[in-house]
Amino acid sequence: MNFFSKIKDCFKKTSEKFISGLESIFNSFKKIDEDFLNKLEEVLILSDISLKTASKIKDRLRNAVKSKNIEEPKEITEILKGIIVEILNGETKLNLDNSPSVILFSGINGSGKTTTLAKFGYKFKNDGKKVLFSAADTFRAAAVEQLDFWAKKIGCEITKKENSDPGTVIYESIERAKKENFDIVLCDTAGRLHNKENLMSELGKINRIIGKKLYENYESILVIDSNIGQNALVQASEFSKILKITGLILTKLDGTSKGGIAISIKDELDIPIKYICTGEKQEDLVEFNARSFCDAIFENK
Repeated sequence: MNFFSKIKDCFKKTSEKFISGLESIFNSFKKIDEDFLNKLEEVLILSDISLKTASKIKDRLRNAVKSKNIEEPKEITEILKGIIVEILNGETKLNLDNSPSVILFSGINGSGKTTTLAKFGYKFKNDGKKVLFSAADTFRAAAVEQLDFWAKKIGCEITKKENSDPGTVIYESIERAKKENFDIVLCDTAGRLHNKENLMSELGKINRIIGKKLYENYESILVIDSNIGQNALVQASEFSKILKITGLILTKLDGTSKGGIAISIKDELDIPIKYICTGEKQEDLVEFNARSFCDAIFENK
């Protein structure tokens, strides 16, 4: 299966919901007026795009329609796609300039952090990198066991210490990586709700530890479960108050119609989507591409 087919399948439910809404208003309106634009805004919101972002898209469409003298509703499709591509465009390349490079994975319980980390381990191992897993989710024995399983399966080394301070595990992982010449350290963390102050402050401590070791120049990835829709924007906003989030990974897109939230997170928080998980296998990880995303959303008819 090629890249576009993977993306298209992944966003099938999101696309079906969006296209159905678009076709409904295209069939209901003969011309583009304010009522049409309001209905389009409604379709965007029902596709899990936030009110703020949907309103911004509507305003840009209104201006484009006036400047280009567009009258047919269906003629706005390419303009709408172009606006969304422009919003989503961002730096997708991971910062791997440090030696060792560090990637910290955070997110709520069940978002798919550990499995996503393992997928990156598989990718980097295949790229010829020497990879170290850091098991900093120390409060759940099952989490350490899960990461240990993946390390053995993929062929990566792991630093683990159950019932220990997560910051200590990450500190020791970076020290080990320097001594043993690892290229990349992938750090797992405990899942936490954004409204749990003590757990969020722990993330802040981890951030400071890595910052002191690497001059604050590292990748901090927030893993988002796409099924949660609009709540993902709240999560991303709250995590950003503690960590300097450098990118998002979207998981579980194949089972949801709520992929539109990606547009709002990028628009409102300016956090780029770097990768998406397209399935459950270790190789099901692809670099995000705004144009491919929009093609998949608009062409899944």
